[in-house]
Amino acid sequence: MSASVNQNYLKLNESYLFAEIARRIREWQSAHPELSSQLIRMGIGDVTRPLPKTVVDAMVKAAQEMGVAETFRGYGPEQGYDFLKTAIQSYYKKFGVELALDEIFISDGAKSDLGNILDLFDENNTVLVTDPVYPVYVDTNMMSGRKIIYAMSSEENGFLPLPAPEYRADIIYLCSPNNPTGAVYDREGLTKWVRFAQENNAILLFDAAYECFVTGDLPHSIYEIPGARDVAIEFCSFSKKAGFTGTRCGYTIVPDTLKRDGASLNKMWLRRQTTKFNGVSYITQRGAEAVFTESGEREIEENLQYYRDNAAIITETMDRLHIYYTGGKNSPYIWLKCPSDMDSWSFFDKLLNEAYVVGTPGAGFGKSGEKFFRLTAFSTHENTREAMARFEKLVQSMSL
Repeated sequence: MSASVNQNYLKLNESYLFAEIARRIREWQSAHPELSSQLIRMGIGDVTRPLPKTVVDAMVKAAQEMGVAETFRGYGPEQGYDFLKTAIQSYYKKFGVELALDEIFISDGAKSDLGNILDLFDENNTVLVTDPVYPVYVDTNMMSGRKIIYAMSSEENGFLPLPAPEYRADIIYLCSPNNPTGAVYDREGLTKWVRFAQENNAILLFDAAYECFVTGDLPHSIYEIPGARDVAIEFCSFSKKAGFTGTRCGYTIVPDTLKRDGASLNKMWLRRQTTKFNGVSYITQRGAEAVFTESGEREIEENLQYYRDNAAIITETMDRLHIYYTGGKNSPYIWLKCPSDMDSWSFFDKLLNEAYVVGTPGAGFGKSGEKFFRLTAFSTHENTREAMARFEKLVQSMSL
């Protein structure tokens, strides 16, 4: 007898998208060590602004509490402390969404919860993802052996596919504002998906990691849509909102009313988390709580505006060059059509080798991304301006 491996892992691509990008950058740096200092990274979606002062102060205070017997805390509740859940509850009220505390689960980030939530569902379920797609949605389901179907997007639908009769799926992933395309569903679009889920007894897994970039009347939460509580689970993160990419904190909302096969998914998720997860640190959760204070929100808005200004620099460049794109207005991502009808990996190499700028090839996000490219606004103003100046010069030379 010997241990058998999960054969589904052998079906995955050997290299995760960003690992392949890193490999190509290393090869370029080895070949051009004298140019390495000029490299500008506009690809991976990591933030560059530091944690807001209010958040840091709250974490320092919490750390000091941990060093005093009277205020020391050991194991906390796996689903999160009520003080943070209450702050999130108040935040959602701004959108007209009422949540019970037991519907909010604190985690170490949306990415892990998006994969872990699959523990609640049968491996024979069919999964629908939009293409282009955040790779985690696909890879985590491939690891479990589920059938995956795709709702294709394009210029024609503004990279916002809508339900169609042929999409017979049990689990549906939606991300709005979308990663990688930056496209954002309006209320009408999300209402169509909620109704589709209701009609097909499907579950919507709604990734709202970038909701903090939404402005105007566009939805921040799927629960702003009537009926969503009976079909949707929402995932959100402090990573982009407050710079927690290295601090790790997020939350998942599972409504009490959400049931399948007579079972409460809220209770199932609670059972799963109390068994497999020991919770987020007290220090981190105090920092996350500070995100929703008056000073925290003011400081965070300054950081978000900094990234919005970077996005404007990028979109203004695309407008001057008459390049089609989505995103940038309510998203930190700009999804652009590759110049001269190039495929995305060829354009990646050209941009790297001739402009010393790194982006993300759209092909890494699915078939619909083959001739598209993602740039991010998570950089400094100086690097963004310089990168776009190089980008513009390169594109202009390509058209001569």
